[in-house]
Amino acid sequence: MTNPLRYGLLGAGMMGREHLRNLALLEDVKVVAICEPNPGMLNKARALAPDAVFVADLLALLDQRLDALVIATPNFTHCDQLLTVLAACQVPVLIEKPLVTTEVDVTRLRRALADRASLVWVGMEYRFMPALAAFDAKGATVGQRRMLSIREHRYPFLKKVDDWNRFNRYSGGTFVEKCCHFFDLMRLFLKAEPVRVFASAAQDVNHLAERYGGAQPDIWDNGYVIIDFDNGCRGMLDLCMFADGVRFEQEISLVGDLDRLDCQIPGPFRVVGVAPEPARLVVSPRAPVAPVIENIIVPKAAMDAGSHQGATFFQHQAFVAAVRSGKPAAVSADDGLMAVLMGLAAQASATTGQAVEIDAQNFRLLR
Repeated sequence: MTNPLRYGLLGAGMMGREHLRNLALLEDVKVVAICEPNPGMLNKARALAPDAVFVADLLALLDQRLDALVIATPNFTHCDQLLTVLAACQVPVLIEKPLVTTEVDVTRLRRALADRASLVWVGMEYRFMPALAAFDAKGATVGQRRMLSIREHRYPFLKKVDDWNRFNRYSGGTFVEKCCHFFDLMRLFLKAEPVRVFASAAQDVNHLAERYGGAQPDIWDNGYVIIDFDNGCRGMLDLCMFADGVRFEQEISLVGDLDRLDCQIPGPFRVVGVAPEPARLVVSPRAPVAPVIENIIVPKAAMDAGSHQGATFFQHQAFVAAVRSGKPAAVSADDGLMAVLMGLAAQASATTGQAVEIDAQNFRLLR
């Protein structure tokens, strides 16, 4: 029997505690050390990991003989924290999305990662939702892929410690903070790189009456993004964050010359007295016309441990396998950085009203 992997956790807010709950489901890992500066969050983390040592800072965390580190801190801190880890040691890292929040930090991090063997895995957990993994596996059934649309209609941004997610300067903006997941899925499902982005977005409903230090939040709550890819495919994102009561939070459609493939995923909030509805796939051939519906059942323990359809659990299973085997990350730093660049391009396009091109080979925006 192998020894349990010694995990450290940097950041025990909402997502950090989701990591703790999911790590507790794995038999071959042990959370041995946690760093969390907020007293309220620290106490909640202690209830989930009572045997862990609580340390004051990142360097003290790295002194705990870790086999793996999870970083689940506010977006704007990710780049500097990861650079600190890379400079100090070779511990494998699973770092939450978005990997960075600015184009400058894209360049900084790529430079630091050049010619390094460190395992850096970006927390794009949507890839690991069972429904989306099944969707990816069935992608070839559509024939030649031509169009992909992703709709997320959901509830507003949740409240975070110190309200950092209410402002673009801390979060990177809605298309970076929230939508890098979907831009990552576009690259995955279309097997292509982005070349051009056009977006329209606004803050129309949410957070308008809120003030923090006298400042009004500036994060957008709805928008459309259209992306051209280098293989001729097109992707579209439809985002609305004031649609709390919808049946399906995410609806994804991939269309090729043979079939259309749909994935419909309910949100995390359950109606009292109503059985939760499973996610489902729908394959719709052009001929003969006979749609096939498949429900995707997620183990209850994984569903209950988070709010992402069990994705965090399955992501950690895959991350542990990579740590033990020495295999590359399933979601690399370059994957994370390209998703951020697509988000930054969408932010810039919606701000200027102009399309923004992406130089995917050199990881930069062309303005």
